[in-house]
Amino acid sequence: MDNRKQIQNSLILSLLMMLLFISACKQSQNVTNRELRNHIKYLSSDNLKGRLTGSEGDSLAAEYIRNELISYGLVPLSGDGFQRFSVTGRLIPGKDNSLIINSRQYIFEKDFMPFAFSSGSAEESEIVFAGYGFAINEDSLKWDDYQDIDVNHKWVLILRADPEADKSISPFIPYSSDRGKALLAKDLGAAGVLLVSGASFDPLDTFESLNPSDFPVGMPALRIKREVADLILSARNTTVTELEKRLGESGKPYSFRTGIKVSATTEIIREMSATRNVVMMLPGEDEVLKNEYVILGAHYDHLGMGGKGSSSMFGDTLAVHPGADDNASGVGLMLELAEKFASTKGSHKRSMIFIAFSGEELGLLGSKYFAENPGIDLSKVNAMINLDMVGRLSESKVLQISGVGTAEGLKELVTAVNDTSLLSLAFSDEGSGRSDHTSFYGKNIPVLFYFTGAHSDYHKPGDTWDLINYTGMVSVSNLIYQVTSELARKPERLQFMESGPKPETIRSIRKKSVTLGIMPDFAGIVKEGMRADEVYPGRPGALGGMKKGDIIIAINGKSVNNIQDYMIRMGQVKYGQQITVEVLRDNKKISLLIQL
Repeated sequence: MDNRKQIQNSLILSLLMMLLFISACKQSQNVTNRELRNHIKYLSSDNLKGRLTGSEGDSLAAEYIRNELISYGLVPLSGDGFQRFSVTGRLIPGKDNSLIINSRQYIFEKDFMPFAFSSGSAEESEIVFAGYGFAINEDSLKWDDYQDIDVNHKWVLILRADPEADKSISPFIPYSSDRGKALLAKDLGAAGVLLVSGASFDPLDTFESLNPSDFPVGMPALRIKREVADLILSARNTTVTELEKRLGESGKPYSFRTGIKVSATTEIIREMSATRNVVMMLPGEDEVLKNEYVILGAHYDHLGMGGKGSSSMFGDTLAVHPGADDNASGVGLMLELAEKFASTKGSHKRSMIFIAFSGEELGLLGSKYFAENPGIDLSKVNAMINLDMVGRLSESKVLQISGVGTAEGLKELVTAVNDTSLLSLAFSDEGSGRSDHTSFYGKNIPVLFYFTGAHSDYHKPGDTWDLINYTGMVSVSNLIYQVTSELARKPERLQFMESGPKPETIRSIRKKSVTLGIMPDFAGIVKEGMRADEVYPGRPGALGGMKKGDIIIAINGKSVNNIQDYMIRMGQVKYGQQITVEVLRDNKKISLLIQL
């Protein structure tokens, strides 16, 4: 009898353990508040110091993400699961920076600073004052500071900004950038440029930090203090303040020779930082469909400590920018979905690739790099799902979903599986935007971008883990899981549809430029010229004979060395104009005539 009871008790204990195991398995299939909180709390912790691309915090985040995915049973797409690439970390002035005016040596960082786009040196030559450095010939605006002066082989002294610097809307804005002015002076043969701030534009006359996203313009360009400029202008019995006032009141150019001579040398050191995407795969469950893919991605980088030169909304504040919503929330949700797919049999006949992108905040660099170096056939990708800022579902329960127009039936699929008592959906057809799905849309891949909306803590130190709506994230996760599972299970492939403009240019709130209809090399992989990574059918570039991979080196005879030069050159042309575009194709120069 005792033996029988012993056996009974043993069977009961075994049954209880089995039930607990099954319960635990079921629990692991569910996205939970607790697990989401753990992921987001770690990724947005002070220990990671804002996850700046290429920083130690960036590296710690990448290790954490990969280790979590491995623990769910995912395998590296290749190698160790890291896709390594480099970005410009920061710019540092070198030792060889000098400014000599009429044989007087000026002090670096006190009297002058090179711009980030400055390069090289120029021998002693006369300084010519060229107002605001404009050469504008529009129907509604004409202003040419160079019409009465010769700046060939001379230094040009230019006022920064424009005569309407106090206005948020002004026709001068597209022509007022420091870089654009320097490039124009270079086109006119100048040896170098000296730019100075007027008192109404910058009363404190401060030097800005060097912007790592700036590429060299091909000549020395220095920012000088007003008192230095006033010494130059004293030969003509005037000052920066007087000239700024005169140009503002008259609304007319005013340029002259100064008789003062200058020579200068500039040196900018570019520190490259190593970073990496995390790329892991969950093999498909079907012998045939496992050779096709669904990609689910989220960027894990953020702004680090913020400060000048970052995109922090508090540009003068050095503090940890935790980035809990942007985008620890997207990464946390991606991890939970990876675990759910890995533990749910029958959820994915296609292989699933989970990617944590770095470099998004610097211009979609990580997703761009993967799209150029995927390690798989991108034509086999059924869809790309992007999660960016999915942690602040509001009381209205509105979830924004972009890209539903990039394939037939996408909107209907999302609508059909949504629980309207939990989420109210707001749709956008367009496949491009300011997040990583854009890199895949540019490769003709259907995309869906999930976003719970902007908030007042965006790009600020206040974007912390305790403000995340974890219950709302669970609701969002349920919808994304159902939609993604449908895309991963159903044998029918989505058919890509173009919906909205392709990612042709870096957007500017100041000016919408004429475009060639191409996707530029955002990452600056080509060092001399600007490569066309995509040329879209029916657009001006394609109609004019441009091909994918062409490297643009000049527009209307003016040099193009990088994407910033390209943007400025395109900003100088008009709709309906016929332009010449010189490209390198297979190391041969070809001149194209393109109608805009």
